[in-house]
Amino acid sequence: MQSRFKQAALFSIKLLLSIAVLVYIARGLDLQRLRNHLVSVDPLLFVLALSLIFFQTFVLNGRWELIMRALGVSLDWLAGWRILMISLWFNQVLPSSVGGDAVRMWLLRQRGVQWPEAVKGVAADRFTALIGLIALMVAGLPFLLSRVSDHAAILAIGGLTLAGVAGTVILLTLDRLPKRLIAHRAIASFVRFGALVRFLLLQSERRALLFGSALLIHVVTAAACFALARGVGAQLSVVDAGILIPPVVLLTAVPISISGWGVREGAMVACLGLAGVPSEEALSVSLLLGAISVIIGLVGGAIWLASPERGSYSADKAAKAAKEAPGYDGLGKEVSSHP
Repeated sequence: MQSRFKQAALFSIKLLLSIAVLVYIARGLDLQRLRNHLVSVDPLLFVLALSLIFFQTFVLNGRWELIMRALGVSLDWLAGWRILMISLWFNQVLPSSVGGDAVRMWLLRQRGVQWPEAVKGVAADRFTALIGLIALMVAGLPFLLSRVSDHAAILAIGGLTLAGVAGTVILLTLDRLPKRLIAHRAIASFVRFGALVRFLLLQSERRALLFGSALLIHVVTAAACFALARGVGAQLSVVDAGILIPPVVLLTAVPISISGWGVREGAMVACLGLAGVPSEEALSVSLLLGAISVIIGLVGGAIWLASPERGSYSADKAAKAAKEAPGYDGLGKEVSSHP
């Protein structure tokens, strides 16, 4: 009972934060102009953006399959894609306390995958995505310095990037620290996880393909946002989309709102504003991107309705099973989100 109360309270706080941020952003905007942008978006460019995000699910699944194979788990491509789409349904659509990652682990377990491999596979998939995102932000810093004159924004994005680099380096090299410092049980799981990700990216046979897919996923997101921006008439260049969308994705991944709603809109308005995009157009891009995520989630929902595992599923089972999985508390949290 107490656990359910905490989950309900956390969900309520996230919901209130999403609503509060959206209301705060809307207060200073021309809502009629915003509405006009939303209803008059170029349908061809919207379909292009939708197609790009849908294509992204195939890349996501390919990356995850590479990671599972490195862990010694043979995951059929179609089965993996079906699990991924179902997880997006839980992540993007349902107001559930059980995230898509927990559902992914639970579905893997239903296929006979042991909990350690399920947890490591999902967590490594998330962290690999984060590394790809940080790499793009590092590559974009020189362009940011040459194209943006707002020193506060440069410091904020640069600081976020450097923090991401520092955090990644620390995690990947934890096992090099003195044994007495990493012997604690709470730290040991992070040490093993960092060693696993380092192996995947530096020593595994498919490391180039794995890292390339991590980069491609975020490039596709930036391309989809560029298409949406053009669709609402915003003058956003390809280069600006490439350097300003990754920070939006990173901030959206912070689990303080419902599926990133509110945080994504605030970050999009702030970041695209650096490229001279009016707030109404930037907010339109974010809302349309959110709508695309919901559409993709609904496809996953349809797959879930036809899923043979649905009859034995309950949110309590997935939550309990995930919490009992070794290392879930340390590694199973969401690191980044599908847009």
